[in-house]
This record gives sequence, structure tokens and C-alpha cells, in this order.
Amino acid sequence: MRAILREIGMIARALDSISNIEFKEINLTKGQYLYLVRICENPGIIQEQLVEMIKVDRSTAARAIQKLEKNGIIEKKEDPHNKKIKRLFPTEKGQTVYPFIERENDYSNLVALEGFSEKEAEITFDLLQRIRKNVEKDWEFVKKGNKRNY
Repeated sequence: MRAILREIGMIARALDSISNIEFKEINLTKGQYLYLVRICENPGIIQEQLVEMIKVDRSTAARAIQKLEKNGIIEKKEDPHNKKIKRLFPTEKGQTVYPFIERENDYSNLVALEGFSEKEAEITFDLLQRIRKNVEKDWEFVKKGNKRNY
């Protein structure tokens, strides 16, 4: 079983490394593109929802959001009904960058699934979703300050 998580980790790190190199020219680094994609797909999302989607801690998300905002890629807007809530939106610059990120994602998917039948790709997707859901339970548990028993 140990090998499965190692393989997933290697795949994730390799794709992240590729993206960081390729997105350097558009001033997106260290996984910031993940935030931009989620914000473009969910305009008006709040930071806490983004944290849940990406599975990062609040301080990591805050730093990435701050850099994206500083670079003019996203903007925060006050919620019209609750001034304490800041909603995140892509700027025009962010919306221009988004299709480039999508093309890279589509290409990476094609490369990753090369030689897979459509059925194999579906099965892989389903299995990975099940793995993610299993891990999410522990992520929620630990995020609340609990310790797992090994």
C-alpha cells in the first residue's frame, strides 16, 4: 500500500514542478495557479471555501491569495450583505491567464492518461476520488487539532 501514496506523491510533485516552470513567465509560482483556477471557476468564493477545496492550511492560502492580489491577478471585494466577508474574483489579467492554465491542465491529463482506454481512465478517476475522500476524513480530523492513532 505504501507504494500507491508514493506514486501519487511523485506524480503530484512532478506536475507541480512542471507547472511552476511553465507558469513562471506569467508570474504564477508555488501552486498559485491552483488558487486562480478555483477562483475563476467559482467567482466570489471566500477564502475558507478555497482552503477546503485545495486542502491547504489558512496561512498558506492567505500568502498565495496576497501574492495573487499584489500581482493584479485576483481581487477581493466586500460582500454586499456582510462587510466582514471578502469575496475573491479574478481580475481581467487573471481571466486572461486562466485559458493558458486550462490548456496546460488538458495537456497534462492527455500525457498522464496516454495508453489508457476510456474505461481505464474512468476507473482510475473513480478510484482516485475514493482515495481522496478517505484522506479527507483524516485531513478534517487533524485540521481540528486531533491526533491520529497509528
